[in-house]
Amino acid sequence: MRELTEGLLYSETVIAGLPEFRPNDDITVALRVITRKGSNRVAREAFEIARTRPRMKVTAAHKEPVYRLACGMFAEECRKVAREYPDVTFEEVLIDTISMRLVMAPHQFDVVVTTNQFGDILTDIGAGLVGGLGLAPGLCVGERQAMAQATHGSAPDIAGRGVANPYAMIMSGQMLLDWLGRRHREPKATAAAEAILGAVRKVIADGKHLTRDLGGGATTKEMGDAIVKAIGDGA
Repeated sequence: MRELTEGLLYSETVIAGLPEFRPNDDITVALRVITRKGSNRVAREAFEIARTRPRMKVTAAHKEPVYRLACGMFAEECRKVAREYPDVTFEEVLIDTISMRLVMAPHQFDVVVTTNQFGDILTDIGAGLVGGLGLAPGLCVGERQAMAQATHGSAPDIAGRGVANPYAMIMSGQMLLDWLGRRHREPKATAAAEAILGAVRKVIADGKHLTRDLGGGATTKEMGDAIVKAIGDGA
């Protein structure tokens, strides 16, 4: 989980509307904005999600020994939120260390929360570990609203060929339904999310309707139709 509105990528408190500027041809300055509100918000969502998972563990990734004020504020807010969730295991790992450990032993992590740019990098490492961007769904969560989107974008290089893996898009919708169920205590949304998750797992486990990136020969539509059928069958 990454904070999406601050850091180096989408800073609000910036000069000339950009997170970086060049006062002369020899110097470029980049601004990294971290707020307690943004850090607390993403940390709280991480702990809420962790509570829905069997392992109930949150790892905060930062570089506080170097960025004592910026990463320090993020770490402080994570620790504050952690005290409100005594049932969730909490740990902190330096961003360079977790990058190595994610590749060598990803099974030791459950929910990872970090700042914007660090998260931008870690999510791509995670996508690579599970098979690529076709298996990387995404959900942007705000205080009152959420937006689901696959992290791979429009993939124009394969547009119209019917070879894209529909998993990321479908699971992005599943994550949105799960969030709606948690946020509004809506059992129908939660049930729908669970039905989609079960169907996707069944289709992948069966291995009969998988796209090329998963070692199969199915088209995007064929894999999507198989998932729809599995939902109808009550997978």
